[in-house]
Amino acid sequence: MAESKFTPGKSGNPKGRPKNKTAPLMLRKAISEAMPEIIESLIDAALSGDTQAAATLLNRCVPALKPEVLAVHLPVKETLADQGNEIIRSIVTGKIAPDIGSQLINALSSQSKIVEIDDLTKRIEKLEGLR
Repeated sequence: MAESKFTPGKSGNPKGRPKNKTAPLMLRKAISEAMPEIIESLIDAALSGDTQAAATLLNRCVPALKPEVLAVHLPVKETLADQGNEIIRSIVTGKIAPDIGSQLINALSSQSKIVEIDDLTKRIEKLEGLR
């Protein structure tokens, strides 16, 4: 068996990893120290017409607008098919936006699958009860 150059139970680096000396920490520290100059140069570049610098500033300083959620009021219909027709009618007439209408149709489709599974489950339970 080959001899190990390390003694079992004794660290090869008793002082441990140096604190605050990793490359990412050193880079963050350097950027942090130079931040005022970096921002100033970005502003100067943006004012000179550099659209990439302007986009960088805007993306970091002004958050992107998020879509506003609006309530949708539709009459409740007797069947899922009738409800789907009402959603489509509302899209066509401009009462609701097409993307919202699409989400409602998808939700209605999921609901129809739930109803179908529920009906099948009840029918199977009834058939098994006849045996």
